[in-house]
Amino acid sequence: MATLGTQLISTSYTQLIKTLGTGGLDGSLQVITDGDDTQSALSLSTSAVSSTGSFSVVGTSTFTGAVTLSSTLNVTGAVTLSSSFTASTGTSTIGTLSCGTASIGTSTIGTINGTTGSFSGLTVAGSFKVDGGSTLTSMTYATAAYTGSTISDINNATNGNNISTGTFAFTGIGNSDIVLGSLSSLAGATGGTPGGLVMTFRTEATNVARYTILNCSSNTASTISAGTIHATAMRFTA
Repeated sequence: MATLGTQLISTSYTQLIKTLGTGGLDGSLQVITDGDDTQSALSLSTSAVSSTGSFSVVGTSTFTGAVTLSSTLNVTGAVTLSSSFTASTGTSTIGTLSCGTASIGTSTIGTINGTTGSFSGLTVAGSFKVDGGSTLTSMTYATAAYTGSTISDINNATNGNNISTGTFAFTGIGNSDIVLGSLSSLAGATGGTPGGLVMTFRTEATNVARYTILNCSSNTASTISAGTIHATAMRFTA
């Protein structure tokens, strides 16, 4: 009997790789099987490749066209995409992504290098740095109720009544954080002069922030109604 290498075909034909059809490769995807017609996860045609299971690549990979992922892509090594990258289903975990345009649903990305980024629901694990700038290591957000107050003008004889100040809980804030915020009812304050009210924020202690509203108007008190304080704390390193 004829042989396949050093083996008899009758005992080794199951090791052969072939198409499921009988005419060889053509323009339609065909499942690749072994010699015993056991189907693999891979399909081939003269112009396309398809896999029904997980697709893993070790080393540098280059995709020159649009890439659509409907399941899982596991890549070890750098990934360079010369077209668009869209991950709209599931969750993407990516080590290093270099691309022209990235439009991603929910993703966790170690390092991203790109000229245009459009992200919805992006979670950055670790630090974030804009090229050439400082590194953002933490960003937290908090709200607090403001009960309202009437603040005397800056020239009031009873000096000290021209400010409204207090503290509120702010989980995750640190002493070196930059704190920015607003008060929902500040724009509707009555009395004073336009632009006469100044609001500042700072860290009071770990997990505590302080707000201060100063009435810089001359001889006119300002009344601020109850509202909600919204504040964001950011921490940077050089």
